Amino acid sequence: MNIYISYILLGFSLAAPIGPVNAAQLDKGIRFGFLHAWLVGLGAMLADALFMLLIYFGSAHFLATPFAKTFLWLFGGFVLIYTGVESIKNVNELSSSSSRSVESHFKSFYSGFIMTFSNPVSILFWLGIYGSILAKTAESFGAWDLLIYSSGIFIGLLLWDVVMAAISSIFQNYFKESILIFISRAAGVCLIIFGGYFGWQAIELLIL
Repeated sequence: MNIYISYILLGFSLAAPIGPVNAAQLDKGIRFGFLHAWLVGLGAMLADALFMLLIYFGSAHFLATPFAKTFLWLFGGFVLIYTGVESIKNVNELSSSSSRSVESHFKSFYSGFIMTFSNPVSILFWLGIYGSILAKTAESFGAWDLLIYSSGIFIGLLLWDVVMAAISSIFQNYFKESILIFISRAAGVCLIIFGGYFGWQAIELLIL
């Protein structure tokens, strides 16, 4: 049980560092509420699950090739910049309570999925972290145990998803409109910065 709890804590800590998905969750939660923020994180978790499955079955190395990384950097950069610009452009919707029902739940889920799946950092991250976990755990446990402990990582990811959705919902309910606009714009700027970084990484790979 102690080992399983440690895997839950690992999943929680892996999701905690601020990145594009967390910025998107804050923005969606402030503008559309708890469920939309939670769905962004859920979409990201699905992408993480795909990475973990690919690594588990030993077929994730293609995604780490220069061609695949260049494509994903470019596509991911476009998605992040587009999302950031849309966030800043639509920030005035915060002043209208009717705007919360404009965006579909699927769009929130899909945005979280595509942000994570098109992020080569996520791929390399899971290759390094989860790959080493598999190697270490396989020394003492069987395949079934590996799957059980992997589920602990996902429980940790899910807990962080709920935390971020709750934080954004608290912001929406208790902060003044001017503060919410500032936070939403800041989240949009963060997404654009991340997108610019992705684009620069793609350019460097193309030059090399």
